Amino acid sequence: MKEREETRKIQFTGKSSYIVSLPKQWVMDLGLKKGDQVRMVRKDSSTFELYPPKFEPRIQKKEDAVIEIDAEEKASSIVRKLISLYFLGFKTINVKPKNERLSPSQRNMVKESVKRMLMGSEIISDSSSGITVQVLVNLLELSVDGAFKRMIHLAKSMSGDALLSVKENNLDLAQEVINTDDEVDRFGFYIIRQLKIAIQNEHMLKEMGFRNARNCLGYRLVVKNIERAGDHAAFIAKDLLEFKKSIKKEILQKLQDMNKFSLSVLDDACLALFKEDYSQAESTIEKTNEITKFEKKVRDASKSLKDDEEIYRIRRMTENIRRISEYASDISEIVLNMNIEKTLKRTA
Repeated sequence: MKEREETRKIQFTGKSSYIVSLPKQWVMDLGLKKGDQVRMVRKDSSTFELYPPKFEPRIQKKEDAVIEIDAEEKASSIVRKLISLYFLGFKTINVKPKNERLSPSQRNMVKESVKRMLMGSEIISDSSSGITVQVLVNLLELSVDGAFKRMIHLAKSMSGDALLSVKENNLDLAQEVINTDDEVDRFGFYIIRQLKIAIQNEHMLKEMGFRNARNCLGYRLVVKNIERAGDHAAFIAKDLLEFKKSIKKEILQKLQDMNKFSLSVLDDACLALFKEDYSQAESTIEKTNEITKFEKKVRDASKSLKDDEEIYRIRRMTENIRRISEYASDISEIVLNMNIEKTLKRTA
């Protein structure tokens, strides 16, 4: 619903009461009448929210959450629960055994997950009877835009380093690329957490720089695309760890050229997002179609190869690089959807 701002004068009545009148249209729209009660909630030092009878605002009343773990519960299930509660904005997450105690493997999984995935979180209590995770990060210390830019930088670095590791047959660098994928995911989880908090609190929505909740959805989809771009860079690194040898130099150069192009359109798409630029997003979508020229150069350079294994690896690398350019196109589509109203003609 479109915001309507009104100014009301504070009046003094009786000996000690200050009153402000309610907008007539608001009262009529809600079917309120004389004698009905409304509820006021103080959000911070300068903000009050006003609610009609029986209206429950989306305020998170609890800051603590408890997960009870079965003795046979799989590690992947525990991790999913941790991430879900982190997304929901809980400040303290208590992991407890349903029956006797947490197993050593369960404890290690929780601690490793907090370290690798949940930005701004620390283990403040750890024993066989339970683990307590506290989210310490301040909402304003790292903005969504700041975290998002860091996430993009890491994903791009992964892509360049992955191909460099193949060129140098550098297994250590390939492993570092794979490890960096966890860092990209950490930023992604942090951003999603912040977006969920923003959607639930209109004041925080404005503080984070969003015009409306719909923009939060757009950012959520963009984050997913950046995560996937990082995943495909990791796939290239895993290829080297699997086969432990480089590929033909001339073909690798073609792949690097293709990767450079994919990262350039990813940059363009994200810049359009930050600038809220509909025209740039549209031109970026058109530009991504040029990826086929680079694919053709790789195919042409591969025609003389006789080694089926190398042909397979090159095709797989080409696909991973192409997917990054597709994510750039997807991000641009999201930017179009977020900013389409700017292109509409204003009517009196």
